[in-house]
This record gives sequence, C-alpha cells and structure tokens, in this order.
Amino acid sequence: MISARLRGDRGSTLPIAIWLTGILLFAAFAFFAFAQAASARNGAQSAADAAALAAAQSARDELVEGLGDAVGGADWWDWLDPENLEGGEAAAAADALAAENDASVTGFADATVADYLGYEVGIETNYTVGDSIIPGTENMQATADAVAVIKPRCDFDIPEDPKDVVELDCDGDLVNIDPEDFDLDDLPDASVLFSVQLAE
Repeated sequence: MISARLRGDRGSTLPIAIWLTGILLFAAFAFFAFAQAASARNGAQSAADAAALAAAQSARDELVEGLGDAVGGADWWDWLDPENLEGGEAAAAADALAAENDASVTGFADATVADYLGYEVGIETNYTVGDSIIPGTENMQATADAVAVIKPRCDFDIPEDPKDVVELDCDGDLVNIDPEDFDLDDLPDASVLFSVQLAE
C-alpha cells in the first residue's frame, strides 16, 4: 500500500512540474523579447544622438567660416552669438551619421533650447526588433529623436570700431582677432568658439 501511494504521489507532481517549466520558459522568452526591444531602442537613440550632433557640428563649422568672412565688416561679432543658423550641410551630415548607425532620418527641423540654436532629428532604424513571442516584432522598427544645440563659448567687449582688435575669452582660452590683419586660418578650432551638445 505504501509503495502504491508513493507512486501515485510521484505521478501527480509530473503535470505540476511540466506546468512550472512552461511558465519559466514563457517568462524567459518574454524577457528576451523585452531585451530585444530595449536593445533596438538603445540603438535608435544612439543613432539619433549621433545624427543631431553631426548636424549641429556641421552648422558650427559654417558659423566659423561665416565669421571669418565677416570679420572687419559691420557688427561682425554677431556671428559669435548667432540669431539663426545657415546649416546648409547640416541635414546631409545628419543623414550620413544615421546611415553609419544603420538608421534613416525621418524628421529634421531647427530647434531652440534655452535660447541656444540647434537641430532636432528623428530617426528610424533600418533593422527590426526581430522575432519573438510578441506578435509583430519581426516587422517593428525602433524610433528615437534627439536635439543638439550650439553654445557660444566666448565673452568679449563690443568694439567701438569694427576694425578694432577684439579679445575673446572663450572659457579661459584667449583669442585675439585683428580685423586689420586677419586670415581665416587665424581662427582657432571651431570647438574653441562654440560647444555642441545634446539638449537635456
């Protein structure tokens, strides 16, 4: 009798073990699906950040070129605290960086954050989340957006005459601009005059 009862107890635990194993497998696959989605999302955000920064850096380079061309003219120092961006190559720079990160730009626009000018870029990954137990993920692409801004770094006294020498204090780096004896190569790297960063 005892041995028969033990055999019966063992038999009744088998369905429970199978049921628990199924639950654990489902949970593992679900966790994997969420991990896939998180990975795709992180990749999308990295691509958006890179694209926005590339656009702002391109515009920053154009600002410095414009400054070089304007030095000596009326109000040339306005280029050091611009009210608008030319950004002719900014969109192309965003496209290129998105492509390097296996993504495509879906939106591109001027942006202003805390009075700083920049660009907002939206992207969509060229790859999908992948197959999982969640229906539809095999065709789902991740999206993200980011904003990068250009911040002037230089303080200076506005000269009485546009031809006067101007000393720029760019976060501790001193830069002298003499409009009477100036060459574009005299300007420091664009990063000295302007910082580019993602908006919070």
